[in-house]
Amino acid sequence: MLVKIKGSALLGIQAILITIEINVSMGQGYSIVGLPDNAIKESLDRTESALKANGFHMPRTKILVNLSPADLKKTGAAFDLPIAIGLIAASEQLISFIPLGQLLIMGELGLDGLLYPIKGVLAMTMQAKQEGLTAIVLPLENLEEASIIKGIAIYGFNQLKEVVEFLKAGNVDDTIHNAHAIKANIVSTVPYMKQPLPNLQDIKGQAHCKRALEIASAGGHNLIMIGPPGAGKTMLAKSIVSILPPLSLNEAIETTQIYSASPKSNLTHQLHKERPFRQPHHTISNIAMIGGGSYPQPGEISLAHNGVLFLDELPEFNRNVIEVLRQPMEEGMVHIARAKMNLIFPASFILIASMNPCPCGFYNHPTKECTCTITAIQKYIHKISGPLLDRIDLHIEVAPLSYQTLSANITEPSSLEISEKVIKARNKQVKRLMADGFGLTNAQMNRTQLKNYCQIDKVGAKLLEKAMEKFQLSVRSHDRIIKVARTIADLANSEAIMDQHISEAIQYRCLDRSSWGALKD
Repeated sequence: MLVKIKGSALLGIQAILITIEINVSMGQGYSIVGLPDNAIKESLDRTESALKANGFHMPRTKILVNLSPADLKKTGAAFDLPIAIGLIAASEQLISFIPLGQLLIMGELGLDGLLYPIKGVLAMTMQAKQEGLTAIVLPLENLEEASIIKGIAIYGFNQLKEVVEFLKAGNVDDTIHNAHAIKANIVSTVPYMKQPLPNLQDIKGQAHCKRALEIASAGGHNLIMIGPPGAGKTMLAKSIVSILPPLSLNEAIETTQIYSASPKSNLTHQLHKERPFRQPHHTISNIAMIGGGSYPQPGEISLAHNGVLFLDELPEFNRNVIEVLRQPMEEGMVHIARAKMNLIFPASFILIASMNPCPCGFYNHPTKECTCTITAIQKYIHKISGPLLDRIDLHIEVAPLSYQTLSANITEPSSLEISEKVIKARNKQVKRLMADGFGLTNAQMNRTQLKNYCQIDKVGAKLLEKAMEKFQLSVRSHDRIIKVARTIADLANSEAIMDQHISEAIQYRCLDRSSWGALKD
């Protein structure tokens, strides 16, 4: 007997509908075809044990399982449950009152029939709804994540036997399902213990650095900090999460979808409500950074989508790793090309980088002497290429603090106060740019939007002209200065970009100068 069940496979972070065909006929032998990986090939062994543990029998005839389309590679153990249900139905141990072809069924089986959670449930649920299926059957632990998508019935179960009983009952209001839905809701109300967000109020001094973080958060601008060890670069970078605006619903779903499909993250059980903050180690490979592999998976830049990618001690990263950031920083996505497929992973993030000014770390230090030669300093700075620096909007120097500053009893602005200003500026940008259908922050503006929304007065234009000539700035640097000035104007609640906004934006291009430290001349 031939039975067809709908399943789903992940292609990057997107899902594609898979038809699992199970045929039980005369003969001998078990086989799975349709480009399965080893985890899927082992599925029949797990399925046999699970069937016996739940009171069913494994057919002792020829079993052929086909995963269609057959020319697409399938991975993972999530096909266990549809294969098991198909075997029970094809061997006439199940008469379902719910048409199996209208359900998407996915889940990993334990040897005792217990259902284990799977990856990519959010994308699978979205695909099932798009294909017009009536319901999706999943492990109970994935129920809350799938319920983010409205407009499709979602059922979660703990055991294989419970799934079979549900299919036999043919009642969408089955008591088993209701009990599990209630249980899932109870689980979701358990308080999630997390570390409190850092507060900029706890950081003494560094007013210009905090201002730069405020501008970066408001306009989605990239930022690099350069300063000696212990000046507070890492603490400042981590504090940016406390002033970023909250995720919109669409952004939250995008972020959840990426984490749901990624093997680097823990299983997602609910909607991501906080912007990601990723801090990869400097030993990371370029594939781990941008994504890819034999079965392409999202990299760190995609995991930082709608959030922050923090690269601490930037010159210590392999040059190939940081150079691959160029295209994603411009386009907000990364293209992964393979012989049989092309995938696009979203990668719209704020890059925050930090570095020492020289190998010893004390070049331009007010009290400590630098032991590096000029050649060593230049070689160290030039580990960061000019094209990459061009794509970083804000360059700031983080100076060490004196004892008087650290011990002063001065009330600093809180993250909440700064965040309120950031949100107001972001709302102005969304209102301004939404009509164009491209970009929601000033950093994402294209040339047309730059022309339409970033007119500058004569005094500002003259300042920018002088800066271009003196520091030999590129066209990209020119545009980014104007974008930063637009953000500064938004923070000041000014519709026009004034000369003071241009002047402040120019100050954040210190690494474009002929030699770092030119500000001290």
